[in-house]
Amino acid sequence: MTDSTDSTDSTETTGTTGTPGTPGTPGTPETAEAPAGASGGTSRRALIGWGGAGLALGAAAAGAGMAMTRGGDDVQTVAADAGGAVAFHGANQAGIATPVQDRLHFAAFDLETDDRAEFVQMLKDWTAAARRMTAGHTVGEGAYGGLAEAPPDDTGEALGLKPSRLTLTIGFGPGLFEKLGLTERRPDALVDLPQFPGDNLDRNRSGGDVCVQACSDDPQVAVHAIRNLARIGFGKVSMRWSQLGFGKTSSTTPEAQTPRNLLGFKDGTRNIAGTETDRLKKFVWVDGADVDDNSAWMEGGSYLVARRIRMHIEPWDRTSLQEQEDIFGRDKGEGAPVGKAKERDEPFLKAMKPDAHVRLAHPDSNHGATLLRRGYSFTDGTDGLGRLEAGLFFLAYMRDVRKGFIPVQRNLATDALNEYIQHVGSAVFAIPPGVRDKDDWWGRALFSQEA
Repeated sequence: MTDSTDSTDSTETTGTTGTPGTPGTPGTPETAEAPAGASGGTSRRALIGWGGAGLALGAAAAGAGMAMTRGGDDVQTVAADAGGAVAFHGANQAGIATPVQDRLHFAAFDLETDDRAEFVQMLKDWTAAARRMTAGHTVGEGAYGGLAEAPPDDTGEALGLKPSRLTLTIGFGPGLFEKLGLTERRPDALVDLPQFPGDNLDRNRSGGDVCVQACSDDPQVAVHAIRNLARIGFGKVSMRWSQLGFGKTSSTTPEAQTPRNLLGFKDGTRNIAGTETDRLKKFVWVDGADVDDNSAWMEGGSYLVARRIRMHIEPWDRTSLQEQEDIFGRDKGEGAPVGKAKERDEPFLKAMKPDAHVRLAHPDSNHGATLLRRGYSFTDGTDGLGRLEAGLFFLAYMRDVRKGFIPVQRNLATDALNEYIQHVGSAVFAIPPGVRDKDDWWGRALFSQEA
């Protein structure tokens, strides 16, 4: 977990890129089109069975919702109030630099096939379904009214709900490249994370060949999206683990109030803002200087580190206020760094204790390393001993895992906060570039490049 004062903290961030009104960029308002080859006259019977889940890419919609660009605070605010839609097409995937939504459903999948063509078809089907769901449409011909003898195309629990700023972001884990015979296409920056001091990783909550991050302001909309993609992927992928999250723990909109984590402290004060295109380019988006011929498919993408961080809530709640503030290096009320009056005042690191979280996580303590964070709080009941199973589901995007998360996490080995937290789940993924138009699909650059 990283702190609220710097861009290296372990909570979240969102951003906007592109110019509103430019086709094919994240700033373009849009509605979902029916996928190529699908029309109102297509027989549902002829389409049953697509993707092993009865995916018929027809036209029925369950409330389109208003389209929302990935830029412009006024538009974002209006769209959020109206439950609007975030543009699906763009040079970068939505859900990274997008203003952070309130709810999360994150899922990691294992490959069940080594047939490249079969997996590519699933990616195309997933893209078509994602394009529709993010716009507020049902998958295929909907949840009812079709053939009684066949499962409906959509599971139906989001019927009548608005898009609620749903974004779906896909990533590829290290194992995918070996299983599909693409080891030469695995980017050098997609490294296996080392064992860090204090890690107590649960294998059943770690790893994965494919991930999908669903963010929305309505938890049911996010769960619906993951559920439908899992159905479409049946036989090609199986869910390895998943995590629900609530209450974003940092923000990519600096004008908004900084969220607090479950320890009661503001987190993500210095997070990269979605409007900071220069910082996004420097720290988040992969560009031509980062790739070679084999990894050119990653240009416009990013890398994601996901960590499930258990918080020891009960001991923390018995810790004095002074010690809590010393551990973080900021006051609990305003969120100001030690010796400062306001939350966003530039911190004076030497005024903090040497093991203060803010001091160790700050870019100045990490040769400038900066992460874009989109973390969420979680509670998963109790652990059987009457203690809350709760903490932070840390999501951080970066241009290179070797220069981003790894050095920061190593520097946090002496963090005083480690007495109250433990990393219990871990995964790393390559996040491909965005889907540029209605003929594009998730991962096309990777699989077209290798063909």
